[in-house]
Amino acid sequence: MQKLKPTLLFLAVMLFVNIAFGQTKQDTSRNTDPSLSGQYNFMLKKSKSLYGAKLINPSKLASFWKSVNDTLRKERKQLGEARQEIKSQSENIASLKGEVTGKESSLANATASVNEISFLGISFNKGTYNTLVWAIIIFLSAGLAIVIFQSGKYRKEAAYRTQLYQEVADEFQTHKVKAKDKEMRLARELQDERNKWDDARGR
Repeated sequence: MQKLKPTLLFLAVMLFVNIAFGQTKQDTSRNTDPSLSGQYNFMLKKSKSLYGAKLINPSKLASFWKSVNDTLRKERKQLGEARQEIKSQSENIASLKGEVTGKESSLANATASVNEISFLGISFNKGTYNTLVWAIIIFLSAGLAIVIFQSGKYRKEAAYRTQLYQEVADEFQTHKVKAKDKEMRLARELQDERNKWDDARGR
């Protein structure tokens, strides 16, 4: 009985190692690479050879062909979707370009409207209009200065003429008074002479 214990222990250890090794060993009965290349290599690996040629199982070949068709169909679908996406993006880009062109045109028109001013039915550039307005202002200011200067000159001339007229009027009034006094004096002298003549005649 004691001799069986080491034997049983050895068998148990070997069984444990075998189970552990079996779990860690990769399962080669199934394909772990789902790609077409992996499926093709797995199919060749599992096929038998006869006189240098591979004997491929028709079911495996059909499965591989189905995978090829599925892959091609998927790639074509993705290609079609990509083309559709590119077409949609191209249409969006064209639409955006049209919008940008329209906005640029609107901006150009708005800028032209801002830079142009209509005066008396004539469109002027803003710079030209400002220059014209300032030229008119300067011209009118110069004309006003000339008028003010001329008005001052005429005012002085009028004051001089008024003073001269006043002097002439005063001189005439003085002369008139003197003439009247002289006339009255001559009238008195004439009356005195008449009185004297009458007195002499009465004698």
